[in-house]
Amino acid sequence: MLGRVRQLGNHIIPNMAVVSSSKTPDITLYTGQTPNGIKISITLEELGIPYKTHAIDITKDTQKEPWFLEINPNGRIPALTDTFTDGQTIRLFESGSIMQYLVEQYDTEHKISYPKGSRESYEVNNWLFFLNAGVGPMQGQANHFFRYAPEKIPYGINRYQNETRRLYRILDKHLKDAGTEYLVGNKCTVADIAHWGWITAAGWCGVEIDEFPVLKAWDERMLGRSGVEKGRHVPTPHKMKELLKDKEAMDRAAKQASEWIVRGQKEDAKK
Repeated sequence: MLGRVRQLGNHIIPNMAVVSSSKTPDITLYTGQTPNGIKISITLEELGIPYKTHAIDITKDTQKEPWFLEINPNGRIPALTDTFTDGQTIRLFESGSIMQYLVEQYDTEHKISYPKGSRESYEVNNWLFFLNAGVGPMQGQANHFFRYAPEKIPYGINRYQNETRRLYRILDKHLKDAGTEYLVGNKCTVADIAHWGWITAAGWCGVEIDEFPVLKAWDERMLGRSGVEKGRHVPTPHKMKELLKDKEAMDRAAKQASEWIVRGQKEDAKK
């Protein structure tokens, strides 16, 4: 279990018994080049705290190996370990949970958050959960039916593309009505960071960002941030913008991804 030093191949599970005298980062981020994965590396870069990266190859089901399941029983990236205030290792999984942990533990200067209990902090939570319960799942399904499904099912494609557009309209209208640079005031917060990896990849699910001019301007504003620029390239270069300009490259990438996604679904169904 997590309480022991454990090595499987080249993978080492941290020792929970090591005691730390002060709360200093001892973060290892287990991640891949996905919208959810880069949320966390961008958060870490925006906070300016050190971390180690362990790249997870989801095409080879590394995230389903026993050592990783001890960190995230759901077998998904991202995941994170750190030395907690009691000196023992803490595991974090689900991107929203990880982001809240990083803010609570390390954002004492409120670089990407607002003071706990403030009106603004609750508004940040509104949009963070809007992403986790809405944009991410709906756009993820749009990606699947539009790019990866072995058979094209028009109902599935239309259902999830239209739902993604509906959620984008909400974001676009909110930014326009609020007249602010970011989702909550003129400060980039975890709510913005959580959304960005998905919004910047709108075209991958067949939704045109040009339909949402205020949201498009927000996307470009986010891309201009140094923390976003650094964090989006973890653990491998983020090439979505370039990919969306090359139809042949998109088709090849979708075909390759479809193969391992469908294979994984079949393997999961046997368990």
